[in-house]
Amino acid sequence: MPADYARFLIGRQRTAAANRQLGWVLAFVAGALNAGGFLAVQQYTSHVTGMVSSLADQLALGHLALVVDAGVAVLAFLVGAMVCAVMVNVARRRGMSSEYALPLMLEAVLVLVFGLVGARLASHEELLLPATVLLLCFIMGLQNAMVTKLSNATVRTTHMTGVVTDLGIELGKWVYWNRHAEAEPVRADRDRLVVLGGLFASFLGGGIAGAFGFKAVGYPFTVPVALVLIGMALVPAWDDWRRR
Repeated sequence: MPADYARFLIGRQRTAAANRQLGWVLAFVAGALNAGGFLAVQQYTSHVTGMVSSLADQLALGHLALVVDAGVAVLAFLVGAMVCAVMVNVARRRGMSSEYALPLMLEAVLVLVFGLVGARLASHEELLLPATVLLLCFIMGLQNAMVTKLSNATVRTTHMTGVVTDLGIELGKWVYWNRHAEAEPVRADRDRLVVLGGLFASFLGGGIAGAFGFKAVGYPFTVPVALVLIGMALVPAWDDWRRR
């Protein structure tokens, strides 16, 4: 990945274009990990709403072990977001160029760990399931928090419920028929339509790629995903190291 483009995507100075393009890349990554992770452990790990609902259902059914599983998964997502916030704020206080690249580098390392751990524990389901679920939930929380912070909550990469809702709102504005007498005509935000449509398409494309990739080669499908993340994060981190 060219150094200047990497700085543009994940550098400290943010633009709407950088947020949009980075969001599309990371939505693809989230879709791939979510779909591949489902084939590995039969559970989606970016869907906190579903986890909380599962917790409530299992509590009502008296399945306390499953209540604990759902609660720990939500906690892992929460801790991932907390770790991202700490990393970004420490880097910001020190004036580092890798303010957002450091969480991305951590995510890349954890994606590689997912591939290595999954491959080694594939024959030990009792260990594979909890380790993989917690790791992927942590990664999703880390990534979602990073994109939320750098875009001031205008871009989300793992939360397709909100993306589809916002997309529906903008499409509703777009098809609305304004009468000539209306003082404040309804106008769709076409730039936002492009961002939201791109996020949805990227997540879907990533899900398809992740599902087919995991089906074809198994856990090694994570290697190119991790390399893309490392390629984006390495340049700002190198800039900091060289400056120091």
